[in-house]
Amino acid sequence: MSKAPKKKEPLTIEQKITRRTLLSLGTLVALDVIGFGIWKVLRKESYKDGVQKTLRKGLDVNEKIFGNTFSKGRKAKEYSVSEAAKNVRVNGHVGLDDATDNWILKVVRPQGASLSISLDQLKALPKTEVIFDFKCIEGWSQVSHWGGVRFSDFVKAFDLTAESAMNYVGLQTPDKQYYVGIDMPSAMQEQTILAYEVNGAPLPQEHGHPLRLIIPVKYGIKHLKRIGTISFSNDKPADYWAERGYDYFSGL
Repeated sequence: MSKAPKKKEPLTIEQKITRRTLLSLGTLVALDVIGFGIWKVLRKESYKDGVQKTLRKGLDVNEKIFGNTFSKGRKAKEYSVSEAAKNVRVNGHVGLDDATDNWILKVVRPQGASLSISLDQLKALPKTEVIFDFKCIEGWSQVSHWGGVRFSDFVKAFDLTAESAMNYVGLQTPDKQYYVGIDMPSAMQEQTILAYEVNGAPLPQEHGHPLRLIIPVKYGIKHLKRIGTISFSNDKPADYWAERGYDYFSGL
């Protein structure tokens, strides 16, 4: 008669732990090797708009996805006045060095004469208030209360309908140190305003006095302070943070 097969002894707890540890360690080493290989490839790549070309391609794909799925009817959640912060956080001072005594808004038109618009002219338009959760790309957020004129109302009031049929809006500070590009559907969304108030009072210098962009469907890097120039184009305008490796669309 043949002998019965020897019964396999179950693994001890120590053996199970050792096996699991070795598997985890092997996986970690493999991931490290792959990551190091990718890093070596990227390190040798040329840069485009602040990042390696491969990463920029990924950001461009992300922009197309967001751009193709964005709807003008989409809105950021709004809050009550009582929920808005009394002390609105300040973040970023690029473009705020110039004096504002003789401030005027310049609108550059692709065809025809440029416009020069005063703050009083903007205040004469219907006022819109928006209270939303301002989100910074650094990770913090704060419910804040802003007042001004809808960008879409501004377009109608100053006969910029033809310009609004273009693909992008460009905004720039008076000293040209900070600049953003905004896709037209986001600019024309009903919550996007040219703001001249925060918490019912005129904008202080640190928040972009006398006029700034508030665009709740975008991260804070797109909310340009102290607008000096607005332009329109079918090609992407220059964008301060996109040139430094961030997503051009920066949508929420």
